[in-house]
Amino acid sequence: MNRENIEKIAQNTEDKLLLAKIFDKISAGIRRNVPASTGFLTPRELELCRYLFGDVPGLMQFGGYDDAERKMLVYLPEYLDEEYLRDEDSPIVCLRARFHESEQPNHRDFLGALMGSGISRKSVGDICIGEGFCDLLVTAQIAPYLLQNFTSAGRTNLKLQQIPLNELQPPVQEFSEIKDTLSSMRLDCVVSAGFRIGRSLAAQYIAAGKVSVDGSPVEKPDKAIAEGAKISLRGAGKIKLVSASGLTKKNRIPVIIHRYM
Repeated sequence: MNRENIEKIAQNTEDKLLLAKIFDKISAGIRRNVPASTGFLTPRELELCRYLFGDVPGLMQFGGYDDAERKMLVYLPEYLDEEYLRDEDSPIVCLRARFHESEQPNHRDFLGALMGSGISRKSVGDICIGEGFCDLLVTAQIAPYLLQNFTSAGRTNLKLQQIPLNELQPPVQEFSEIKDTLSSMRLDCVVSAGFRIGRSLAAQYIAAGKVSVDGSPVEKPDKAIAEGAKISLRGAGKIKLVSASGLTKKNRIPVIIHRYM
């Protein structure tokens, strides 16, 4: 851990300010040997933090459920295990907003209403919408305020209650499965297969800055991609490299890719 590395890692002034705040928060927890957590961070911000902190014992990401997109960076001293993150002292609270099933508020309605309430974006994690309800992941600090004041999203009236994190119902993401074989695990090869476009066009999109890997923009077509990576192409959606193993008789790599609907 070295605070001076912020200058090397940050890509703009906003990054510098955010990383400095995160560094001070986490390092204070480490020095005092007490739990410490940030607000909810984007995948790109979490990647910057990974470069800043490296492999620090007790430092982890947590978003309320395994596939959460927005997660906190959390430090847990060795006297606490990960169950701490799901009990009553967790830095994350799940609020269930119920509404009439005839209503169909969407993600934008909920996020817009929360931001309109003066809530910081980093105080809100994933928004999981179901039939007649929406599970909101928020920081423990703002949960009491929302329970008292968050009563509508768009034109939809809401009834809020706090529920245990283990009762959260994550959204079901629909996807189509793509099975293919690649000549290599280069980014342009994976983008070509996942979005069903030519490899040269995939390379052009990457060089133009239209592709992100796990939330971080990547402009090098030859970047190696590992299993589990999520790749976004601006205007075309998101894919996940689910598996890549072995070689065929023609020395190609069989892959399974999920393209989200």
